[in-house]
Amino acid sequence: MADKQGLPHLTVGGQVHMIDVGAKPDTVRTARAEGWVVTRPEVVALVREGVAVKGDVLAVARVAGIQGAKHTADLIPLAHPLALTGVSIELTLEHDRIRVEAAVATRGPTGVEMEALAGAAAACLTVYDMLKARDRGMVVGPIQLLSKTGGRSGTWTRGADADG
Repeated sequence: MADKQGLPHLTVGGQVHMIDVGAKPDTVRTARAEGWVVTRPEVVALVREGVAVKGDVLAVARVAGIQGAKHTADLIPLAHPLALTGVSIELTLEHDRIRVEAAVATRGPTGVEMEALAGAAAACLTVYDMLKARDRGMVVGPIQLLSKTGGRSGTWTRGADADG
C-alpha cells in the first residue's frame, strides 16, 4: 500500500509503516555496496605496514562491517530483520584512501540493499575510529549501492540505467 509517489513505507494517507512482506516469495537476493575513507597517504601507509596504534585496522573494520550488516534492522527503523546467508567485507588500500566493499546475501522475501550499505558504513566508520588520532580530517563517503539481485525488480547495477 504505497503512497501516491510510490513510496512503499508511506500509506496513501502519508502514515509511516513497515511493509508486510509475508506474502512475497522467498528468492535468493544479493547486494553490493561500497564506501570510502579518504585520508593522507602516510595514514594509509600505517595501515599497509600494520603499525596503526589501535591494531589491525583492516581486520577490525572487516568484523565491524559484518556486524553492521547483521544488525541493520536494529539501526534502520523500517528495515526487516533478515537471516543473512553471507556477508563479505573487502578493504582495499589506495594511495590516499581506503575502499570498502560489502557483499551480502540472503534467501527471503525482501532485499539486502540496506544490509550491504550498513556493512560498508560500519566498516568505514571503524576505519575512521581506528585512525582518527592520526587524521581527524578524514572524509567518509560516498557510501553507495553498487548492485542488487533478486526479487520482483530483478537485477540493478549502478551506471547501467538512468537511475544509477
